[in-house]
Amino acid sequence: MTLAFQLAVFALIFTSLILLISIPIVFAFPDGWSSNKNDVFSGTSLWIGLVFLVGILNSLIS
Repeated sequence: MTLAFQLAVFALIFTSLILLISIPIVFAFPDGWSSNKNDVFSGTSLWIGLVFLVGILNSLIS
């Protein structure tokens, strides 16, 4: 169970870094938002899901 928690935290950190870099890049281009809107929403949904997963796994471990 601890390994699953550590992998979930790593995935959350990695997803956060990817979103931290990619979202400003998307907004920097003139047509970036309209062409990459689905990718931003997918990444944000993945991030929210990982936050809940880490919270659930944390409550199971401690």
